[in-house]
Amino acid sequence: MVLALRSTIHHEIGWALDRLHRLCENEQFMLRSIPGLTDALFEWPEWFALGGYKEAEAVSLFSSPPLVDRKRRHALESLLIIRNMAANEPNVQDLASHPRTLPLITNALQNLNPENESNVEFLLNSMDLLQAVFPWMVLPSQSTKPSFLAPLQAIAAHSMNRSLIIASMVLIGMMFYNHHVVPYLDSSTLALDAAVRYLPLFADKPLVDACVNYLYAHLSQPSLAKAFLLHPSMPSTLRILISIVLAEQSEETVSLDVTGPVRTVPASKGATSNHDLSKEEFDRLLTLPEPNRCYEWMKTMFISDTTSELTQVDFWNLYRDAFGPSAERHPMLAASDVIKNVNLVFPQAQAMVLQGPPQRFVVRGVARRQDTSDVRGYKCSWNQSQCEEQPFENIGELYEHLLSHIADNEEPTMSCSWSSCSAPPLSRVHLRSHVLTHIPASQPAVKDASQDDTVTLSSPGEVYPLAEPTKRPPPPLRKTYITYARPIVDPPSTSLTALLCARVIYRVSFVSTDEAPKADADHFGFPGIVPEDEEEEEQDLSMICGTDGDGERRGRKAIINIRGMLEGVRIRNEILMGWIIDMLEAGSFHDVL
Repeated sequence: MVLALRSTIHHEIGWALDRLHRLCENEQFMLRSIPGLTDALFEWPEWFALGGYKEAEAVSLFSSPPLVDRKRRHALESLLIIRNMAANEPNVQDLASHPRTLPLITNALQNLNPENESNVEFLLNSMDLLQAVFPWMVLPSQSTKPSFLAPLQAIAAHSMNRSLIIASMVLIGMMFYNHHVVPYLDSSTLALDAAVRYLPLFADKPLVDACVNYLYAHLSQPSLAKAFLLHPSMPSTLRILISIVLAEQSEETVSLDVTGPVRTVPASKGATSNHDLSKEEFDRLLTLPEPNRCYEWMKTMFISDTTSELTQVDFWNLYRDAFGPSAERHPMLAASDVIKNVNLVFPQAQAMVLQGPPQRFVVRGVARRQDTSDVRGYKCSWNQSQCEEQPFENIGELYEHLLSHIADNEEPTMSCSWSSCSAPPLSRVHLRSHVLTHIPASQPAVKDASQDDTVTLSSPGEVYPLAEPTKRPPPPLRKTYITYARPIVDPPSTSLTALLCARVIYRVSFVSTDEAPKADADHFGFPGIVPEDEEEEEQDLSMICGTDGDGERRGRKAIINIRGMLEGVRIRNEILMGWIIDMLEAGSFHDVL
């Protein structure tokens, strides 16, 4: 295979690359097992990165010649094999120490135009290779800026290709953990501006995840975190980070019933009486054959009530009084049969004998059906409530009665004599309309479907009806619920990283409040000792109140401005929720100050 790769015969090269592509899928295959294979694989990618790309770019209008296209395909397949080999730890160590790996990646990043679609695949494979070998790579010198850093930042900042942006963000984020590269990552990098710019694209999860991870790696460096407080986009970035947490939190609505004791009474005062057969009910029951007539009569006259009882004599008397007068035409049941039928209609009822002086024969488990009637009636209050007429059964009769009072007075104008009415004298025509204001409406007031016919009392000792209903204290609610949102699951990784970034900004903004005063820094615990050199002290204090102080003030102001958003964050983990509470309390405390 090595000889085929070096043969310059394209058919043989294609065969070798196809064979190697299948071999690299085996985790046990190692580059060192075939001497010269690594160098042979680097030849075609190096050709493309150093000058071969120019041949492909030279033909912009028509498709490239078959020979150029075949060479480019050899370069892509060779780089893909190297990139796949890097997934195995022994291979990645060999590639990291190989002298041709870093130059290949550097030349690809520096020479290839990321806006050319034909170069995107080669650049992506180069970035994947750099991501694999970077943790194992030994950079040439700490005094020399890595040559691949500037192209990566340029791709992150200016590229229009989403895949290249994500790959470059991931790579630059990794470099923050290499002490050789960190000195060359300043606070105003192009990648930082790009990450802040792409952060609001919530719908693109991979891109936002790459930007948030890069931002966390950037803020993990104390000096860069302090410098970020002075970044023009810091306040808006902090808002976006919390917005990511809010957008990805999963909640459920919980309702807690906290209803206290509630006392209600019927809205209208009525009286109850035992139900008697109406003429319609009697006519319907009379023609029914026994024992069906007895069954239907019991259902009409009685209800099931386990706490009530009736004597068997009363039960029989009610039946006899109802159907006795027509017994010649419609025979009746015997008393014993009537009592036996009770258990058939009301299964829980039972005829029994109660011992004691005197002995009683009862039917337990049934009660008389009750009818409710309005006892208020329609009482005439004419002549200052001195009218002696009995209450009327309906509003029409009351109104006709009031018209008779008006007709009895022969004066052209007269005053309203209803109770304590203080209306001025009116003509007869107007008085007939005026008296309608004193009698209830013929139709009941329209109520909401959820409103019943009871009134809630303000206190257990309150008496209804009330003397002054408009002055009573507000009654408690019939049903009281506390509804709140509760997190269902822990936040996803992107939200957790965004929360970490916000936490770093918070800690850097409030770090000076957690430190001892500078005047006593060298003598902590002995505040009475004053430094001898007052000029040095003033110089130190001026440094604290300088750039760092301005950044901390901007950071605190930004934390204070997002308190409303922080109040909407809910996390299941108590420790993470404690971070949110710390930021809320710190922002509230400094806002008060």
